[in-house]
Amino acid sequence: MMQSVSAQNRKRIAKTAHFVGLFIAMSIICIPGLWIVLNSFRPTVEIMAKPPVWIPNELNLDHYRAMFGGAGEGGVPVLTYFRNSMIISITSTVIALLVGMGGGYAFARYHFKGKSAIFVGLMVTRAVPGVALSLPLFIIFARLGIIDTHFGIILAYVAMNVPFTIWLIDGFMRQIPKELAEAAEIDGCTRWQAFWRVEFPVARSGIASAGIFAFLTSWNEYALASQLSRSTTSKTMPVGLLDFTSEFTLNWGGMCALAVLMILPALVLTFLVQKHLIAGLTFGGVKG
Repeated sequence: MMQSVSAQNRKRIAKTAHFVGLFIAMSIICIPGLWIVLNSFRPTVEIMAKPPVWIPNELNLDHYRAMFGGAGEGGVPVLTYFRNSMIISITSTVIALLVGMGGGYAFARYHFKGKSAIFVGLMVTRAVPGVALSLPLFIIFARLGIIDTHFGIILAYVAMNVPFTIWLIDGFMRQIPKELAEAAEIDGCTRWQAFWRVEFPVARSGIASAGIFAFLTSWNEYALASQLSRSTTSKTMPVGLLDFTSEFTLNWGGMCALAVLMILPALVLTFLVQKHLIAGLTFGGVKG
């Protein structure tokens, strides 16, 4: 009896320690984001105060009004930056997904000469950091005349995301039995119909996960966009954060307000497709 009670106590202690550890870890992760949200509503005096003001005395929308051109401060073209980010991110994600689906399917289903070498080569290109690519891309794009254009940034993002989407979709396709497509072909489907009607619905969650990661990568990318954009016609929101800096001062409140606007679409997208995201990340982990 005493042994069972002590075992239950140990389990309770272990469970409590587990939750405390998770709470501390999540606090460390979330506090910087919460601090940015809080600073976007606080006056500059409190943001710059030393020692820091942990409990705000005043909350207002001055930084958001100023960001959209009111309250006496120079307005940053946030709506233009937002439109640029949406066009670039969505277009590059769609193209990367289409190429990734074709490439991932080919690597998962077909055998051809040099398959392993090509796959490893694609993965190696993904390992190169964007900062290292910024200068050669700038030189090439300048000669092609596509600097400061949506097309140039989209092209760079597609090249950056395609290896990842191919790798991810290849893994999902390998979890789908080949017999499904073969049975569909026996029933009269073409290879294309077998893919869209049988294999694609099964791998839809995995493909959605690849699309989410590709979109978030394009949405948050800064290094390449800062080199390939020069004016408001192509600047994305991460690059637009620099508009809040000057030679001697930093508008921390405006930067935090724009950062909040950058976070919101990513949160909304993740919330809307969270079922597909979770299903895609666990795809193939449980066998029926």
